Amino acid sequence: MKYRRLGTTGVKVSEISLGSWLTYGGYVEKENAIKSIHKAYELGINFFDTANVYRRGEAEKVVGEALRGFPRESYVLATKVFWPMGDGVNDRGLSRKHVIEQCNASLKRLGLDYVDLYYAHRYDPETPLEETLRAFDDLINQGKVLYVGVSEWTPAQIAEAVHIADKKLLDRIVVNQPVYNMFNRYIEKEIIPLSEVHGIGQVVFSPLAQGVLTGKYKKGAPVPAGSRAAADKETSQFVYRYLTDENLDKVEQLEKVAKELGITLAQLALAWVLRLKNVSSALIGASRPEQVEENVKAVDVELTQDVLERIEEILA
Repeated sequence: MKYRRLGTTGVKVSEISLGSWLTYGGYVEKENAIKSIHKAYELGINFFDTANVYRRGEAEKVVGEALRGFPRESYVLATKVFWPMGDGVNDRGLSRKHVIEQCNASLKRLGLDYVDLYYAHRYDPETPLEETLRAFDDLINQGKVLYVGVSEWTPAQIAEAVHIADKKLLDRIVVNQPVYNMFNRYIEKEIIPLSEVHGIGQVVFSPLAQGVLTGKYKKGAPVPAGSRAAADKETSQFVYRYLTDENLDKVEQLEKVAKELGITLAQLALAWVLRLKNVSSALIGASRPEQVEENVKAVDVELTQDVLERIEEILA
């Protein structure tokens, strides 16, 4: 495994990290989820990601249980706050009330005294940004959170958060978690240049486009049994966004490139994401330990300029 700094902080995280969205506490059996986390740890992955909203806390319980046997200082754990966790009017968003209450609830489910990284899972237009940043700052001062970040915020929202933190002497956000893969590259234009200026790293999710960039889905063929596309509606809806004929045509061409290099398509797609220095880690999902084993090999793949140009031609 190789490691990179989380933004410009002093903490180092594995280039491949393991998430639990749509998997743990959901359609992946608990035993396989725990085995996958243990395999990831064994292979040098030290960065694990979850969120309170993933199966309404069930994913946090599984992740917390799986990590319990490892020394706390040996891994970096992230969770999140924003989405509804109940039916009450205050059971959502980024108000001080919801942020503090949900952090405490997450720590209880995880069985931990602190989390390394706490994300604002989305931007909350109904809460003053300073209120949210002060709540995060208080959690840091209390030792319940070490670093804070955001997910899927716009460049303007990120810039405003940095400005307020600097003006009010609050802890800055150090990481952004956006979707990023060969089919969704929106962060390249503004997010990454802005983040580089302010020392914010990217921890990208869906680097394999919900499994489409593994090559498991074929044009004109039924979706494989046991895949995310064959799971429940809550899980499969995210996969079908990528299952277009145009994307599957590109997958065929990309598979040829991967074959020539002697690697899998997934390894090619992950190495492509990691070509950017501003990417601190690529967040994968896994329903089986074997998937983790294959994906971590991407850290050893060096893509030449010629290969990158071929990929650009295919993606264009």
